[in-house]
Amino acid sequence: MDAARLPGTQTTDQVVAHVDMDCFYAACERRREPALEGEPLVVGMGYENGETHGAVATASYEAREYGVESAMAISEALERLPRRVEAAEDPETSVEAAGYYRPVDMDHYEAVASEVKDVLHDAAEVVREVSIDEAYLDVTDDVAWDEAESWADTLKATIESEVGVVASVGVAPTMSAAKVASDHDKPDGLVVVRPGDVREFFADLPVEEVHGVGPVTARELAALDIETAGDLAAADPETVAERFGDRGLEIRRYARGEDTRTITPKGDPKSLSRESAFTEAVEDTDQKRQKVETLAAAVADRAHRKEARYQTIGIKVVEPPFDVNTRARSLPGPVDDADLVKSVALDLLTEFEDAAVRKVGVRVSNLDFSAGRQASLGGFDSEDSPQTDDGEGATGGSTTENDPEGQVSLTEFGDTASGRDEDASSANRDGQVSLDDFD
Repeated sequence: MDAARLPGTQTTDQVVAHVDMDCFYAACERRREPALEGEPLVVGMGYENGETHGAVATASYEAREYGVESAMAISEALERLPRRVEAAEDPETSVEAAGYYRPVDMDHYEAVASEVKDVLHDAAEVVREVSIDEAYLDVTDDVAWDEAESWADTLKATIESEVGVVASVGVAPTMSAAKVASDHDKPDGLVVVRPGDVREFFADLPVEEVHGVGPVTARELAALDIETAGDLAAADPETVAERFGDRGLEIRRYARGEDTRTITPKGDPKSLSRESAFTEAVEDTDQKRQKVETLAAAVADRAHRKEARYQTIGIKVVEPPFDVNTRARSLPGPVDDADLVKSVALDLLTEFEDAAVRKVGVRVSNLDFSAGRQASLGGFDSEDSPQTDDGEGATGGSTTENDPEGQVSLTEFGDTASGRDEDASSANRDGQVSLDDFD
């Protein structure tokens, strides 16, 4: 790693992207039920259909127009936005002023999030996932500043076309500025802050938009007549330190565009994958096989470069519109064998020879980064070997697995890189509650 990229060093050459999915839980529900598009939609945690208990996990932008907010009790939300099904039966309630309610379905959201994650890892070698719906990407080595807007626009379009959900993207020379940039023009936002423009970008923003400033800190800053990020940037450092300690100096640096952090992934990945969509659904067997061969070679090469061996090889096949199928096969031990990845992937693909396919992917999982000896393939049997669908180590007797939702476990992360401070509310700035905050 270049010395200028080491933690604790500052470089204006760094190109950081922050990707934040818009109303993610609601977007996932709409992907599953297209009829909900454009309708007021509330996703509730601890909520069951037809009931009044629970709390709002996220509210669509249409639902927010009726005053529904994240972390609000479902009973209160129903007072502001009645359920559509009940409004239709009540002559005194306008159907147009009613909405739809759905219970949280984390399995579904994690499955969709894993598809987004695959796109992000295709777009950048260095990705840090900080929650189910947001991540930082370091594209310093791949994207020049005069290409940043075009690159981010392509990334947004790829997520929407291949996954069916919308992301806002901020690009900046620091993590804190990229986070603020992605929030700045939601929904469906794209904001690029070039080196040298960070402090000017922050200047007129409300102080609570500074990375790391929550509602309590914002109120305490207001008591010091610090109401904008520009005020914080210009504030006397001794006064800020006296009131807030080291954290105060940190948020002051962020407001000034000073952030020395670099993006580091959290530990070794659990899987490596590559996906590609066809321009339109394809039935031709040769086209599907050629695409899978290319993806298998790319995945095997990536694993080899990362010095990772793999014990499970799998494919993903998406049939129109978003019917996701996964198949996987596990080996007796971890290997590094590009030819085997290709042969197993093609063998798994045979089930879909006659299917219309809009997207295919190849994944290796159950990764081993140790330098031990490669396992012998003497006991490998394509029909009887145990399998797992997500690389978490589960085994079974079948060689294939069908998950209509395409579920792949996506580990949720929660740390200071996510931009929440300890006094922040349980809802993020996109109005979505982190379910980690609730039992």
